[in-house]
Amino acid sequence: MTESRGERKRRANGEESRRRILDAAAEVAGVRGYDGTSIALVSEKCGLPASSIYWHFKNKDDLLAAVIERSFDIWAEALALPGDDTDPARERVIALAGQVAKTLLDSPDFLRLGLMLTLERRPEEPSARRMFLQVRDTARARLAAVLATLAPDADRDAIDLVTTYAIAGADGLFIAKEIGGDSVDLRPLFDLHAHALHDALTRLTAGGQATEIP
Repeated sequence: MTESRGERKRRANGEESRRRILDAAAEVAGVRGYDGTSIALVSEKCGLPASSIYWHFKNKDDLLAAVIERSFDIWAEALALPGDDTDPARERVIALAGQVAKTLLDSPDFLRLGLMLTLERRPEEPSARRMFLQVRDTARARLAAVLATLAPDADRDAIDLVTTYAIAGADGLFIAKEIGGDSVDLRPLFDLHAHALHDALTRLTAGGQATEIP
């Protein structure tokens, strides 16, 4: 059945409303955390009535889970390995780190909210926290695949170790930025992080022998 012009307009309006709600929820939750976020605050931020929010999402937890799920697309792009096989691995790692740094600067609310949810313990785990951990596991697998591509001679344990180190380092740099504000520049820090990752891959390649990755 062909969609009418009126139906297309209503669908477009619904998609735009949903986007506005998700943008507002991400911003509010990134500042106030899970407990400090409310449908009323999101409504105030996006300029839409609470009834519109409840039309798209059954409750706050469902809304914040959707915020995290949508944000994964942004992170998936940031974790795409730049360049091709002819480019030096060090340059590709540095470019990848630059992509992640830019994403953190452009869209910090996702990781800010996710870390808050991860560190907060509740008797009943929110859906938003489960979604963040699920998305994080997917991102980890993608990063591990990228590192394995750069260091094909490294064994699985080595790749897992460097992947954990890479994610932990990125989390730490993000927290340093949150604490230091404008006094902390993520770009050179991630550049330094990239060199450390490349050196770690080099040391762990071929059974721990100091073999330079081309």
